[in-house]
Amino acid sequence: MAGSKSARWRMASSISDPGRVLVVDDSPFFRRLLTDVVEGTGEFRVIATARDGKDALKKIRAHAPDLVLMDLEMPELDGLGAIGYIMAESPRPIVVVSAHVGPGATAAIRALELGAIDLVAKEDERGAAANARFAERLMNVLRTARLADVKRVTAEAKSLAPEAPGVRASARSGQALYCVAIAASTGGPRALAEIVPQLPAGQETAVVIVQHMPPKFTQSLAQRLAAQSRYRVVEAQDRMPLLADTAYVAPGDYHMRVAPGTDGWCVTLDQEPPVWGVRPAADPLFRSVAQTFGRRSIGIVLTGIGRDGAEGLKRIHDAGGIGMAQDRESATIYGMPGAALHAGGAQHVLPVAQIARRIVLELDLLRHR
Repeated sequence: MAGSKSARWRMASSISDPGRVLVVDDSPFFRRLLTDVVEGTGEFRVIATARDGKDALKKIRAHAPDLVLMDLEMPELDGLGAIGYIMAESPRPIVVVSAHVGPGATAAIRALELGAIDLVAKEDERGAAANARFAERLMNVLRTARLADVKRVTAEAKSLAPEAPGVRASARSGQALYCVAIAASTGGPRALAEIVPQLPAGQETAVVIVQHMPPKFTQSLAQRLAAQSRYRVVEAQDRMPLLADTAYVAPGDYHMRVAPGTDGWCVTLDQEPPVWGVRPAADPLFRSVAQTFGRRSIGIVLTGIGRDGAEGLKRIHDAGGIGMAQDRESATIYGMPGAALHAGGAQHVLPVAQIARRIVLELDLLRHR
């Protein structure tokens, strides 16, 4: 492709300037719906539409949009292929608009690993109420995406973490003696893919993860991480025992906590009111980890907008545990880690590429206290 744009796309110089959006979808109905939603508030305007990934690359060269709304299942060149090209050669914020089920969910997680900023689930229903729900979600994500700092990534798929023979965890793993709690939002799936696969098994540790994500996508996130990791990675179910060498992803629309179970600790799920406007939220999880594991806990706040996790990380810190936050340079959105640092819960501020190594080091220090 012809010349590339800057590797960093930031908010327009004036917030009053409408963001310029390219809509990519093979369905004429959804192209029209997305266009109507995007232009409905006056904050953004659609400068072009494209019917598939190949058409999208042409429109990007011709119009240089600020943001891209990208379907995934399309003829000619699908969304994953288009995202790979875009993020390698002319990176800009991309929001995936995908179906809940089928290959759409798995592909959406892969798209986030390749550098897409966030995803919005298409409604299963049709009608005014469904369109209104969809429009509200889409506009909130677009506003966040406009603030994103997009780094250049390669068009090649991220390689799987090497599998060490004999160390993959099984369902018979023992109870966890240590707990690592991770909070992530916008840009989180890509950050998680750099951390979880690098954690070695055999450390008597469970990992609990809150990723702000719509229902039904969190299972695909867990499956994707499981395919790359030495840990067993699952979407959490209520009253699951908290086992070593296992990572638990909070399901979309459910808060997750650590609590006493029949034989040791377990994870619990509930649909109590959203915290900071989200469910699952990290603060309830982090507070429960601080209470149950205390000095044997590590909390980590990754990229995302807002301040979810800041108060909870301070609780972990005050209980004698270790707090970490992703640094500004490697974060897609610095809101959550910045809030965690400001609240005083983060002893370590690290690039995402160094976090797994630091977790391993801190666990070794904890075992030798």
